[in-house]
Amino acid sequence: MTSAAFHVQQARRHLATGNAAHALSAAGQGLEVHPHDPDLQWVAALSLVALQQPAAAARQLEALVHAQPDHGDAWLKLGACLKRLDDPVAATAALRRGLALMPEAAPARLQLAECLQQGDPDAALVEYFRAVTTAQAQGRWLNDATTAPELRERVKTAMRLIDEGRHRLFFSAIAPLQQQHGAQALSRVTRALEAYLGIAPGGSPDPRQRPTFLYIPDLQPEPYFERALFPWYEALEQATDAIRAELQQVLQARDGLQPFLDFSGTARKDDFLASRQDIDAAAWDAYFFHRHGQAYPEHLAACPATARALAQVPLTRIDAHAPEVLFSLLSPGTLIKPHHGVTNSRVVTHLPLIVPADCALEVGGVQHDWQEGRCVTFDDSYLHQAWNHSSQLRVVMILDTWHPRLRPEETQALKQLVEVIGGFNRQAGLG
Repeated sequence: MTSAAFHVQQARRHLATGNAAHALSAAGQGLEVHPHDPDLQWVAALSLVALQQPAAAARQLEALVHAQPDHGDAWLKLGACLKRLDDPVAATAALRRGLALMPEAAPARLQLAECLQQGDPDAALVEYFRAVTTAQAQGRWLNDATTAPELRERVKTAMRLIDEGRHRLFFSAIAPLQQQHGAQALSRVTRALEAYLGIAPGGSPDPRQRPTFLYIPDLQPEPYFERALFPWYEALEQATDAIRAELQQVLQARDGLQPFLDFSGTARKDDFLASRQDIDAAAWDAYFFHRHGQAYPEHLAACPATARALAQVPLTRIDAHAPEVLFSLLSPGTLIKPHHGVTNSRVVTHLPLIVPADCALEVGGVQHDWQEGRCVTFDDSYLHQAWNHSSQLRVVMILDTWHPRLRPEETQALKQLVEVIGGFNRQAGLG
């Protein structure tokens, strides 16, 4: 009896030379003897696809995925066949199954978006955007030269729909407030959004200021802010001793401390931190009270004086984004390398709690030496860094508030806008 592998090899050789009919014949001969062999089923399906017989290919693929439900390629090919057979509902289901197994398959995600376009354009928009960003991250679909000829017009259509859809979605987030307060009152937010979408120029005139996400124009850019802009400083600073006492309890117990940065992906520690001795000794740890807008109730309960002091601060409130409030621990000899924050719409305040000599913050090239119990607020969209060149631990409490020169209607619009953008990006696998 001839082995299944022999027939698979024969079929693949024919496929490679463009003879799909002979490939199908070889696969069919093998299936007569080995009717459940998945490799034979697969090459038979590929042969039927090449022969433009989507119905027969779909039947072959349905048998294959029934036996091998984790065969991502088969699910994606089945979805493509069902799409050609004008069955978008079944095609959508098959493509979703395949993409759950093979999320980087950009052409299949483009097919999924096309299936969704008629019935659910909002869901299609997410998939178009994810398809394009996935492909571009792989160096494809950047221009005609990096796009397969058979995909060029479809990719251009996708990009047009992305531009139109994101424009509609994001501007709708602030439209009710524009109607309520007038377009002029929200002109800075509108201009920021236009720059974010690439439909108008934007960016700070100061080369030191380069937010990685959203730049709000005309906010009188400056690295540091005057104390008079923050009337809540006094109450927070008066609580310094009580907050420091709770910090000492945290340091003794060590429970709840975690690295501030996540290096589980492709990021490397030495991209963000440096050490005067050894990079392994560099550490930036945190005890969070809020992170990405999510409260840590057990930490707030463990530090009641800190929680009471924070309750008097007008923290930035954006679902899934802000506030960010923590004890920030910088180990001896550690440097946080120069970097830019995400936006100038909110500012960062430090309440220094434990500050040895030879520790400092630098924002926009201007150095600030922390003083225990004395707040400092800065715009972290400016290039900034911090260091602890001492042999002791340095700790500051970090919190964020809205830029003091934004008006209430602007912060309300920004909250809604960032939540909509963030939600869209998370659906598209970017957040």
